[in-house]
Amino acid sequence: MADFLTAREAAQRLGVKPATLYAYVSRGVLSRGKAADGRVSLFDADEVERLARRGRPRRPAGVADITVESAITEITGDSLRFRGLDVSRLAVSRTFEEVAELLWTGEFRSAREPWQARRAALAAGRAAQAALPAGTLPLERLQVIVPAMAATDPLRLQFDPAAVLAAGRSIIAGMVDCLPSGVTPGLGEPVAGRLWSRLCDHRASPGLLRAVSAALVLLADHELAASTLAARAVASVRADPYAVVATGLGAMSGALHGGASLGAEMLMAAASGPDDVPRVVAELLRRGEKVPGFGHFVYRGGDPRAMVLLDLVRRAAPKSGQLAVADAVLAEVRQKSLPEPNVDFAIATLARVAGMVRGAGEAIFAVARTAGWIAHALEAYAGPGPLRPRAVYTGRPATDGS
Repeated sequence: MADFLTAREAAQRLGVKPATLYAYVSRGVLSRGKAADGRVSLFDADEVERLARRGRPRRPAGVADITVESAITEITGDSLRFRGLDVSRLAVSRTFEEVAELLWTGEFRSAREPWQARRAALAAGRAAQAALPAGTLPLERLQVIVPAMAATDPLRLQFDPAAVLAAGRSIIAGMVDCLPSGVTPGLGEPVAGRLWSRLCDHRASPGLLRAVSAALVLLADHELAASTLAARAVASVRADPYAVVATGLGAMSGALHGGASLGAEMLMAAASGPDDVPRVVAELLRRGEKVPGFGHFVYRGGDPRAMVLLDLVRRAAPKSGQLAVADAVLAEVRQKSLPEPNVDFAIATLARVAGMVRGAGEAIFAVARTAGWIAHALEAYAGPGPLRPRAVYTGRPATDGS
């Protein structure tokens, strides 16, 4: 037997599709190497043979495993790639708009002019969110902005790629520009700068604005996370792009998904300073709750997105008191041998250090992930039809008679 197998050979030996093979890699069931040219994936033949003899791995309790073939995002145990490009590098070298276009088309396309929503869409979205009570979180505002904008777009059921791309740019621009403004943005600013102006009441420092831009890139997609699976499912039945995004927004609000950053923000806000962090963490654990923003189902050794973003925040504001609180939380959690921080903790740290409104981390997540939802919608629109998982019935057995 050869020492290494190609992806096709490994999939054939295991009796699975290539997409399932890579799902095994993302779950840590199989390890993967690369050929010398970096283009071909290689799998240890002995490891594949052991898995084949053992049978298909069982999924962890409580986790459903649905495999969908996609050319957008690849996750391994310690890295994330968009269209084959390392996201950690993209975050510090490309704008959010460029990365969104990469996700959508496979190419970097620089915008000739800033993304904009139509006047009617802006008017509807602003009016809808303005009717909400004071103190409404940004994510909750976005959840009413998107359907309001949809009602103004008579072409939203056009599913050719060019129309979907135009809708995607308009939706993202409208989501940002319909939020209440804290500080007047400069004319022609990219999405990162305009989003800052909606989440802060002061001008951005260059370093922290770079961190916001990087956060948008890091969060733009994450394969079939719960919100993306939900968004892709509705796209597969030909729901319009606004409905796709609205579905994603609903799913990501959960505390075990995008809503985790709000929990991390509240954790840091509860501490009066770094010395108060042990008390706050201890009280959380005493109540039987998990420390929000730590641990990840995919990244067992630490979320690479969190590492990139926390490093940018530290360089931008090394003397920040809120950064000191975040570092104290990290130290306390590590002292207790709990999991490493994930990107939700990093976004919460960015929001606290930047002095953003409560719930800003969720808003950054939502605007960023909209790019991924649109990318998956494009694949689903080009697909054969509905994404229809089957259930394994576990209820009472059928009986004869009544």
